[in-house]
Amino acid sequence: MEFIPAAARRYGEAAFELALERDELDRWADDLRALAQVLAEPGAVAFFESARVPEAEKERVLEQVLAGIGALAWNLVRLLVSRGRLGLTPQIALAFQELVDEHRGVAHAVVSTAVPLTAPQVEAVAARLGEFTGKQVVVEAREEPGIIGGLVARIGDQFIDGSTRGKLESLKRELEGTVR
Repeated sequence: MEFIPAAARRYGEAAFELALERDELDRWADDLRALAQVLAEPGAVAFFESARVPEAEKERVLEQVLAGIGALAWNLVRLLVSRGRLGLTPQIALAFQELVDEHRGVAHAVVSTAVPLTAPQVEAVAARLGEFTGKQVVVEAREEPGIIGGLVARIGDQFIDGSTRGKLESLKRELEGTVR
């Protein structure tokens, strides 16, 4: 889970409330992704946050590369440019998407295993985690040889240790606790 600055979270929440009110969640998500993609280009943030580049020039460039975004998303772009906060856009998009996922009952899990999981295994893990959380779970599978066996899952701030190493450590703690 990536750190999201408070300012980016506030912009994301405001955009989410507006999008939800107008039933435009997908449109806003697309617009914010498009803006984040533009800013991922090398030097883009420096250009748009430079005091040497006139605001009108920044808007002209953004109008060209963001043709087709919604009017309200465009208002957000202009606000971010005027406040020198355009660099927050990737985190704003992330905060917005987290709220959309929460609204739709979707959770994201990072699942680490010693060996790569097959597609059916990923589906099975997602289904099991879905039963556990009561949400639809999207799994990002990672390979981590240090696990030995089993799996470790992180869903938001929840941590599930079903690894062999974790079970062995738990058993060790139990045994140490009984010895006096």
